[in-house]
Amino acid sequence: MAREFTRVGVVGLGTMGAGIVEVFARNGLDVTAVEISDAALERGRVTLTGSTDRAVAKGKLAEADRDALMARVDFRVGLDALHDVDLVIEAVPEHLDLKQRIFAELDRVCKPEAILATNTSSLSVTEISVATTRPNQVIGIHFFNPAPVMKLVEVVRTVVTSADVVADVEALCARLGKVDVTISDRAGFIANALLFGYLNHAVGMFEARYATREDIDAAMKLGCGLPMGPLALMDLIGLDTAYEILDTMYRRGGRDRRHAPAPLLKQMVTAGLLGRKSGRGFYTYERPGSPKVVPDEQTPTTTDVDLRDGARAIAKVGVVGSGTMATGIIEVFAKAGYEVVSVTRGAEKSATVCEAVKTSLNKGVVRGKLAETDRDAALGRVTWSATLEHLADVDLVVEAVVEELSVKKALFASLDEICKPGVVLATTTSSLPVIDVAMATQRPADVLGLHFFNPAPVMPLVEIVRTIRTSAETSATGRAVCAALGKTGVVCADRSGFIVNALLFPYLNDAVKMLEASYSTADDIDHAMKLGCGYPMGPFELLDVVGLDVSLAIQRELYLELREPGFAPAPLLEHLVTAGYLGRKTGRGFRDHTNR
Repeated sequence: MAREFTRVGVVGLGTMGAGIVEVFARNGLDVTAVEISDAALERGRVTLTGSTDRAVAKGKLAEADRDALMARVDFRVGLDALHDVDLVIEAVPEHLDLKQRIFAELDRVCKPEAILATNTSSLSVTEISVATTRPNQVIGIHFFNPAPVMKLVEVVRTVVTSADVVADVEALCARLGKVDVTISDRAGFIANALLFGYLNHAVGMFEARYATREDIDAAMKLGCGLPMGPLALMDLIGLDTAYEILDTMYRRGGRDRRHAPAPLLKQMVTAGLLGRKSGRGFYTYERPGSPKVVPDEQTPTTTDVDLRDGARAIAKVGVVGSGTMATGIIEVFAKAGYEVVSVTRGAEKSATVCEAVKTSLNKGVVRGKLAETDRDAALGRVTWSATLEHLADVDLVVEAVVEELSVKKALFASLDEICKPGVVLATTTSSLPVIDVAMATQRPADVLGLHFFNPAPVMPLVEIVRTIRTSAETSATGRAVCAALGKTGVVCADRSGFIVNALLFPYLNDAVKMLEASYSTADDIDHAMKLGCGYPMGPFELLDVVGLDVSLAIQRELYLELREPGFAPAPLLEHLVTAGYLGRKTGRGFRDHTNR
């Protein structure tokens, strides 16, 4: 039977520590809240008071409950005040020597049966535990920020942590209303090990001037449904904290270069650009601690392509292709008021595409999102054709055919002969080099990528991919067209994966490697990323939706271009694809979907 905790201690009353105090006190536990000095103690008290007052103002906490919560907290200076607690959790800065000193002192002060816990997010719990004479009673209890809100707790056991201690802490998490995942002591645990590789990759992308901070963040929010973009999230976490976590993970996690902090990160920390806490990081804030972003002079809102370079006038658009992406793009342009020429191979496919567009528009009418008159007007703007020659007078051609380079190159060579001078030629490829397609024409300056996301009528993002031959005018035209469609266009260079896939799929691949190493289960990894990071889907849920074969193909392309060992496809992913486990499309992937 699990131990009943009555009084707990918290060491360190920064944002995280004060949040942990609030969690315990909200759930009926008496808390001894400890700081190093009177001034630090008062700051912690103010932090806790501010959080609970905000909860009252928002109607999430009654005044009487707030008063009872505060009455349960005993604010004290010095570790000696923890002599009678059943459990103490340390939440001081991420420095191993500091934590070891504190644990050595806790070992002296606390009663023999007390559990000693650390809230570390990346340091070795084992190395912390050996500073005590009771390493079997030391455990990691990693809350996520803000602790009163975030549901996830990572319970980290070392090789010597007692099974009873683990069970007691798991029961405590349930009492606190948290979802726990119990894991072994490994660098970054689950959430940070997956999250910070992705964040570091985004910093490297920005450092290389591949895309702007705004476009990187917009791409991941709109393309993946994430609550925050990676650079804005780094500012929220704190660049100094992020650097320490990455550096620890690199040193403890096998020296994977994906975790080696990007040089820009170190430079920004040295310069005092720590994110929201200092008022400047990747973005500039109204004041230190404020979430409000204000304009600055450092980074333009676009890349070196600016709308002042002049967009071409687009009135008539050709769409080549007969798949789901093509039909979605036809609908998007037609609803936005463009004249559209749909070109497919043969009258039968043309009829199929026509019917698909009508069906989608009718669904919009039924759902109340589109008036019948607007549906009829959109359909009236589309001309259905089975020959490329009908594209002779369009202003823009969007290709949405099969993802085979030879097919696309042949198509663009034909478009080069048929289309009038000045026409923008766009490919919707999600993985192939746009420059290879562009060089199949005699007008590479007029070629760019317009990577729509599926389903195109719903997804708000378009990646505008410029090659080294794409003219500024062509890129500006891409941005203007996206704006006219009501889409957010993000500009990036012609590199494998563009922005979204280049950041998303290595993260998914890292999750597969974690599962392959038997570090955790697919369910716990999914829980960690959804509850700890606010992701709409866990990595294995997403892999099964996307298709394991699609993920493998994209990861192979990234690895071939970047040649970094950390990007090599996980062997488990290769084996599952070979065995025909492709995800929902086959009924089996990382989970069995046959009965769902």
